[in-house]
Amino acid sequence: MLMLALAAPLAHAQWKWRDQTGQINASDRPPPRDIPEKDILARPAPEARRASTPAPAASAASAAVPAARPPAGDPQLEARRRAAEQEQAAKAKAEDERNKQLRAENCRRARGHLAALETGQRIARINEKGEREVLDDRGIAEETRQARSVIASDCR
Repeated sequence: MLMLALAAPLAHAQWKWRDQTGQINASDRPPPRDIPEKDILARPAPEARRASTPAPAASAASAAVPAARPPAGDPQLEARRRAAEQEQAAKAKAEDERNKQLRAENCRRARGHLAALETGQRIARINEKGEREVLDDRGIAEETRQARSVIASDCR
């Protein structure tokens, strides 16, 4: 039982380092000797480090393990990532095209409304009660200002 209590901190002894390819590795064993000090990101507590320091033969074995790993770029994962990026780009392009069409339609309507306002004819609209009201000079000026604002923003 005492043995298990003493071994528990060793199980949590984690080393973290960045290898030559830039990949971050984590292990309960120290990194290979060729990893510079600046690339060691995390070390275990000092008492755990003494117990987990491998013999030179174990160091050679741990150095061979990273070389046996598959390459960092999984082809299927990369293909899925590229497909997701392309799909997102296509969605963004479709959204931009839709916004462009909406702006063009708003521009066309605002220009038509401004042309009607500038004719000098009486303009009537339906208010919130459903009644027809004729715009006075102040109402026409406000509608003209709004139409010009829409033209300035949407007719680029």
